[in-house]
Amino acid sequence: MTIPLWVLLAFTVWTLLVLVVGVGVYRWRRILSGLAKPVDFPGGVPEGAPPVYRRLTRAHANCVENLPVYAAIALTAAVAGINTPRLDQLAIAVLIARICQTLTHMLFPETNRTVRIRFAFFFIQVSAMLWMVAIIAMTAAFGPSP
Repeated sequence: MTIPLWVLLAFTVWTLLVLVVGVGVYRWRRILSGLAKPVDFPGGVPEGAPPVYRRLTRAHANCVENLPVYAAIALTAAVAGINTPRLDQLAIAVLIARICQTLTHMLFPETNRTVRIRFAFFFIQVSAMLWMVAIIAMTAAFGPSP
């Protein structure tokens, strides 16, 4: 299995961990302690939810939103048989930046500084994914570079 596919698997596991450990633990701790009922968490309704809970749910949603984009890139490379060290490095950069962005979102209150930090990690991901797309397209169109 290629590094970009391993990163896809890790990205998927990360997304699930954010759901279970972030959102799930928060909800179940409140439900089991009697502070909330299962129906107290309607989908898409941020009103009344504490800021930390909104950050947890947005961090998970952001992972879910970006996972298919990365998956399309990694799977296209795999199907095309394109496997280069640079592609591997960029895939790892995507994963590290994704984890850092998510942790920043989950652990720190939203301030101008934390939003800028999150955006920097997001920008790294987008840049790396676009670079991966360029490598895949160029290799598919013109063959591997000498």
